Amino acid sequence: MVPVLFALGTNLGDREANLRRAIAWLRRETTVDAISAVYETAPMYDTDQGAFLNMCVAARTGLAPEALLARLKVAEAEIGRLPSRPNGPRLIDLDLLLYGDRVVDRPELAVPHPRMAERGFVLAPAADVAAGWRHPVEGRSVAELLQALGPLSGVVRRDDLRLD
Repeated sequence: MVPVLFALGTNLGDREANLRRAIAWLRRETTVDAISAVYETAPMYDTDQGAFLNMCVAARTGLAPEALLARLKVAEAEIGRLPSRPNGPRLIDLDLLLYGDRVVDRPELAVPHPRMAERGFVLAPAADVAAGWRHPVEGRSVAELLQALGPLSGVVRRDDLRLD
């Protein structure tokens, strides 16, 4: 079994329910080890949309990275995600951030996630469950990547929402 780190995000519909459905799906398809706190975050890149709820899940899988990505796309469709513009609003987004210490660089899949190190909305929840995991390209831990971003704006931990 390979350790994997997922990012979950949603800014449409019942955001809490969307995350709960995604976690339930991950529990069926992988061995979930830890679930982060939920963070409410301002949209990045395309800012003309509502706030997101983001979190991370650390798990283990026996699936190859490509097979895991295919299953994540099935999960998004089952939860109700519809195609939208890049970085636009979405009912659910399930990203594979890390797959052990593997580096995959293919048109359909890049692991580690190519923008992971620049995203506070990913690194804050990732540090909750995988602070010591090393980014195989950057060579730094998740906690070190988060610290390198400095103070985060638009990323608020929602301790009133516990989804574990």
